[in-house]
Formats: sequence, C-alpha cells, structure tokens
Amino acid sequence: MDDRSLFSIEGKTAIVTGASSGLGVVMAEGLANAGANVIIAARRKANLDELASRLEANGAKVLALYCDVCDSQQVDEMVDAAWNTFGRVDILVNNAGVSADAGVMPENVPDELFLQSVTTNLVGTFSCCRALARRQLADGRGGSIINIASIMGMAGTQNAPVGYQSSKAGVINLTRALALSWADRGVRVNAIAPGWFPSEMTAGWFAVPEFLQRFATQIPTCHVGEPADLVGPLLFLASDASNFVTGQTIAVDGGLSSSNGAAAYDDDLFAMQAAAVGPLGQRILPTSSG
Repeated sequence: MDDRSLFSIEGKTAIVTGASSGLGVVMAEGLANAGANVIIAARRKANLDELASRLEANGAKVLALYCDVCDSQQVDEMVDAAWNTFGRVDILVNNAGVSADAGVMPENVPDELFLQSVTTNLVGTFSCCRALARRQLADGRGGSIINIASIMGMAGTQNAPVGYQSSKAGVINLTRALALSWADRGVRVNAIAPGWFPSEMTAGWFAVPEFLQRFATQIPTCHVGEPADLVGPLLFLASDASNFVTGQTIAVDGGLSSSNGAAAYDDDLFAMQAAAVGPLGQRILPTSSG
C-alpha cells in the first residue's frame, strides 16, 4: 500500500453515535472532512439536522438518524438504515455517553443515576458493537469499531462520578473482549480514552475557574485538550494505518494517565531543586525570541 494512502478513509462509511453535540460533532466533522460518508445518530434530532446541513454544504454524504442507544431495537434499526443507504458500514464510533451522577458523592448516588450511566455508556456501546459486527462478520469484509472510553476508566478518580468511571472501565474491557473474539474475522475493536476536554459534559466544571485550573495543572502539558486533538487518533484507528491494532485503548490526555498521582512541581519546588543540586538540577527553558 502507498504510504500516502494509509490514513485514507475516502469513500468509507462511518456511524457516529452521540453526534448531536460536543466531541461527537467534532469526530463526525473529522470523518466527513476526510472523505467518509457519515451517519450521525443521537436523541436530539434537530441538532443532528443542523450538523447534517453543515456537512452536506461541504460536500459530504450524511444521514441523520434519531437513536437512543439504550434501546437495542433502535440501535438495530439505525444500523439497518445506515447499511441499506450506503451499501455497508466500515467504521463505528461509539461516542454516546452520559455522566448521570456527576457531582454526586459516591455514598449518595441513587440507583437510577448509576444505572443510567451504565446503561448508556456500557450497555449502549455493546448494543451498537453487536448490531454492526453481525453485519461486518457476515459479509467478510471486516471493519473498525472505535469505542469512546475515558481516562477515568483506566484508574479511579477521587470524588468523581462513580457510575461514569465504572461504566467507562467496562467499555475498556468490553473493547478487549470483543477485539479478541472478532480479530480472526477482520473486525478490529479499539478505544480512545479522552482526558479533560471542553464539551457539554464538562462545561459546568470548566465554568468554575478553580476547577478548570485544577484540571489544567494536573496535566503534564499544563492545559486541557482541544477537541480537534481527537481527530488524528480517530483517523488512525478508522483507517488501514491501524490494520494490525486491535484491543487497544489510546489515551488522548496530555500525558495525564501516565502519572503515578504525584502533584506537579510548581516554580518554588523547581527553584529548591536547583538550589540543592546545582546546575544539573535546573530545567532547560525556551530562550526568549526577543
């Protein structure tokens, strides 16, 4: 294969769930801009129709479908409609998700909020994987399934929504299990685990300066992510560039999940280290261009 075409998804067809807002919109736009036909699905149809109009104005082929991923019949109908419209579906991005228990201390989480997170994030993701894989396995042409997890599924986070964390951990192991089961028939299953990004889900927290500063200072790159930062990893997993990659979770988090939990150094600690060790204990900083 020509190296220049490795990352191409031109002419392929992708489903993106949870595409009515936030990161789902960005991922749908990224796939469409790369030449894919895109099926956008969510519960807010008006938002989908608006996105579809924008994408079609740029030349993309788009199908907007109402779908609640908590209802497996609606999921089956979504896949059927997508397959019948475009001939087949090559790529699935399972982005639909909620953090129903956000802000609630674990000891106070009601059953219904915990179940809402698990049903949407884990059961809904499985329903979508199953519905599309049945088609892809049967026609023998394989495909790529990309589950959107979270770095909160990779390790525990103190006082963060326990239903959300548990369900995203489940998504990561679901990804591994399905990848192992379907690898021999050409269906790859991987996950992307975003860190802190601006989205509808995080908007309330980011609006509080103290929380936004806390999140940013935890990240080695010292800033939260830009939604466009997810497009590169998405295209890698969607394309033939990742043909030998399955069962993996790629953290897109500015290095946050690589931490052992130790707090980042501030300027005072850097100064104390330099004073104790000498020149070898000093950081190399960018020189001023002026």
